[in-house]
Amino acid sequence: MTFGRRFFLANTMLFSASIALTGRASATAASDGAGDDLTRFIYAMPKAEMHVHIEGTLEPEMKFRLAQRNGVSLPYSTVEDMRASYNFHDLQSFLKIFYEGKTVLLKEQDFYDLTYAYLTKAASQNVLYAEIFFDPQMHTDRGIPFATVMNGLTRAQADGRRNLKIDSQLVLCFERELTAESAMKTLEAALPYRQHIVGIGLDSDEKNNPPDKFREVFARARKAGFHLTMHCDLNQLDTHEHIRQVLEDIQADRIDHGGNILERPDLVAVAKRRGTAFTVCPVACGWLRENGENINIIRGMLDQGLKVTVASDDPAYMKSNYVAESLVVAQGDGALSKGDLLTLARNSFEAAWISPAQRKIYLGKLEAFRRQWA
Repeated sequence: MTFGRRFFLANTMLFSASIALTGRASATAASDGAGDDLTRFIYAMPKAEMHVHIEGTLEPEMKFRLAQRNGVSLPYSTVEDMRASYNFHDLQSFLKIFYEGKTVLLKEQDFYDLTYAYLTKAASQNVLYAEIFFDPQMHTDRGIPFATVMNGLTRAQADGRRNLKIDSQLVLCFERELTAESAMKTLEAALPYRQHIVGIGLDSDEKNNPPDKFREVFARARKAGFHLTMHCDLNQLDTHEHIRQVLEDIQADRIDHGGNILERPDLVAVAKRRGTAFTVCPVACGWLRENGENINIIRGMLDQGLKVTVASDDPAYMKSNYVAESLVVAQGDGALSKGDLLTLARNSFEAAWISPAQRKIYLGKLEAFRRQWA
């Protein structure tokens, strides 16, 4: 689901601090020769993205264009006015923007255009492979057929492979404030598209919506052959119990965000033992406040030996910080070395839900890059 529904529920002030730190980190990275070298290194480095919500890639220009094409009225006369509206300050202001965005996604071509635009951007940053999240319930609940969404997404993926040389798969996310029955119905609708959907996820409002609420749905998904991931957003109510449920009850393959695990050494040990991967989005959710100090989550996870990856989440609503920009932010905030950055890229390929042969190819390209830049 969307950035606002996931993050602002927790801590708006921490988010604001993260955005401020983001600007400082990016400025620092570009201010000297070492920073310039690291930025070039990041953009050129082969990488994969494991956590991007396609609805969160709707840039103002495209939203304006789709609104005009579909006859949807928006409260802006220009793209510039619309872009200015993305400077939200709390959950309510974000939700207004986000829900306005989904109203312009009506036809198969809309979902195609949105997805192809993301793939074009990702390919330009040397993303070789992406796992793209999508939330079908937000569309089917508006009367848009599941097939309309899927046909647009998969056509764009096929064209991305052919024209851009970027491979991708889909991760279907349930909205956790909806019922488990709704999730099960959505899962059943997804089964005919099993060849396109590699995994099942869970996002949106965690309050009173723990992972165990969907235990039967995820068991059904696992039986059907899907990989599993779940959001454990920062500083949510019962966050440590949610992380425990994902690790021990659901036994998901990955956790999206999950920064609060650093507060619980026992859960860190479980995640390391299980090889659980974490998809962390540093622009929006890169810092943890503990004992009066700001803890950089990516740095902390690397130091703890967790399999952490960097992703962009909802880049259109994060000042257009896609995965390369997110890595620049992570480097600046966490004082990451080239070795750390290579570890993050390696983790992204190791955490990807791909065949061993495909993984070997990607890791080989990363190793060739390492030797070239050594």
